Amino acid sequence: MPALFIGHGSPMNAIEDNMVTRAWREAAARIPRPQAILCVSAHWESRGVFACAAAKPKTIHDFYGFPQALFDVRYPAPGAPALARRIGEIAKSIQVHETEEWGLDHGAWSVLRVMYPEADIPTLQLSIDTSQPGAFHYALGRELGALRDEGVLLLGSGNIVHNLRTLDFRNPAPPPWVPRIDTAVRHAITEHRHDVLIDWHNLDRDVSLAVPTVEHYLPLLYVLGAQREEDRVGLFNEEYFSTISMTSVRVG
Repeated sequence: MPALFIGHGSPMNAIEDNMVTRAWREAAARIPRPQAILCVSAHWESRGVFACAAAKPKTIHDFYGFPQALFDVRYPAPGAPALARRIGEIAKSIQVHETEEWGLDHGAWSVLRVMYPEADIPTLQLSIDTSQPGAFHYALGRELGALRDEGVLLLGSGNIVHNLRTLDFRNPAPPPWVPRIDTAVRHAITEHRHDVLIDWHNLDRDVSLAVPTVEHYLPLLYVLGAQREEDRVGLFNEEYFSTISMTSVRVG
């Protein structure tokens, strides 16, 4: 099973038909149907690492100021308690705790509703311990990569460049540092220079603008950690909206 990093952008993508969402559907169509989906979303931050073991994960509307139609969305995918236990078995670098206190936040369901609209694939989320350095997340992604052999889709959901503080809704054209940093990351991905991406802080003089907080960047490291030497890497949705990049990555 390939692994995917999806630049998810606005939760409105869950109910809109646009160039970005069409590429998500195409990405799903090009890979085998998953036995289960493990999503690492930017929107579940924690101290320690948790796997949601709920049999029926709830749809979490973790945003405000959007149309009611978005709040009405439900993504009733079945949970994957057995996969939560399996994650605890294969993760050796850290103890993964099971919990039923989460569900599917918009980093997960806004993408999956487009990719797998039938909501019939067992799905769970893994939390991100944002207190840990990049190497921690990359190593955990490497361990989780074993699940690819079991038909599990490892899906990272975030954005390589994500700065809401400087986002300009009136002018979607990106400032120069956005494509510059996004391009630098893309080049490092295609050249397999994972060490540069694990310690991204020295990537560019403006990287602190591109990654002012780590939660949207770190899901990328899980997908790259799951990459194997023989894997091909593909990029899609190399688009920008102001200070958000939608670049997405397929591994395998």
